Amino acid sequence: MTAARPCPFTARARAGDVVLAESGGAVVVEEPGAPPTLYFPVADLRPAALDAAGDGALRRVGPVPPALSSLGAFSAFDPAEVTVELLDPSPDGDPRGDTTKRFPVWGDARDLFDILDVRAEGSGRYRGVTRADRRRSVVEGSQMLGQAVVAAGRQSPGRRCVSAHMAFLRAADPAEGLVFDLEELSAGRSFVALACRVGQGAARCAAGQLLLDAGAPDVLRHEVEAPAVPGPYECPPYDMSVTGRDIRVVGGAYTDAADAPVGPPELDAWVRFREVPDDRCLHAGLLAQFTGHMAIAAALRPHAGLGQDQAHRTLSTAINAITIAFHREVRADRWLLYHHVSTFAGDGMTHAECRVHDEDGALVASFGVDAMVRAFPSGTPAMDERSTL
Repeated sequence: MTAARPCPFTARARAGDVVLAESGGAVVVEEPGAPPTLYFPVADLRPAALDAAGDGALRRVGPVPPALSSLGAFSAFDPAEVTVELLDPSPDGDPRGDTTKRFPVWGDARDLFDILDVRAEGSGRYRGVTRADRRRSVVEGSQMLGQAVVAAGRQSPGRRCVSAHMAFLRAADPAEGLVFDLEELSAGRSFVALACRVGQGAARCAAGQLLLDAGAPDVLRHEVEAPAVPGPYECPPYDMSVTGRDIRVVGGAYTDAADAPVGPPELDAWVRFREVPDDRCLHAGLLAQFTGHMAIAAALRPHAGLGQDQAHRTLSTAINAITIAFHREVRADRWLLYHHVSTFAGDGMTHAECRVHDEDGALVASFGVDAMVRAFPSGTPAMDERSTL
């Protein structure tokens, strides 16, 4: 059934640098089995720009669905000819933090919060909400890690997750629910150790262990310095298709293209979320959720002719395991710098040693990523990857 809902962002359509329409009253129309379409009020089209753009840019999607007929006159552009994007405002009102996300997006940061915020079902069991995803057919391994971190925090209130390890065993379908079963391995005055098994139906998708701590005063303290890189507003934004999440890649070094310029096996990215609930477990889960996004890309960067656009087509890539240590309380609604260094690639495997610093340079977390990068033997991908970017 066709559904129409107001778009919560200012929407823009452009042909190159020529703006054809800009509106705060656009409507998203969703039809089963098809990507959503963004319709602009006809009153917000720019006739002079439309005339200058030529016939190719003027091709419109039609006819207008009946769901819009009672709302006025609307028009939608052919996405093959026109760039349609959403204007995503900075959470702090600083215009330097304004970004654009190409439509259709995966969703909003609040949708990601909802996925990570697993629901308790009793006896150490937690369940994640489903979200059908037309963009990918498997669940990110780092998403399962983030959900496990949240579940552990819910299971042991008053304790902070300080360490987590998870191995990803088989593909999980984003359209089916994930169940997280926690088993208490030990519980003392300071530490609680939990085993976590992630299942989907009768299949086990991931397994790991988490350590939570009640905390203690410092006896000693030191930490490695943050890398000397430009600040977030000095770095170009990168669109990963989530409104409410701002990603800035140092030097614009991240690209999924096979013909991208080669460089050292390192990638630095600033990440910040908008309006995260005041929930320490969710903030830590959000940090963990991003740990699987760029480690493979860092490994590919020195090698000409290899890019993440080949993943799941000619390259079988997957995150096999992530180990993370949280060194202090996390604030995912403030800038966090993810520093990725791929220390090894070979034998079909890669390893990355990574750190997360806040904007003041303090070390927030350290994590390691083990992943596979392998050629499909027949050149035809078999959908057995355990995680995907």
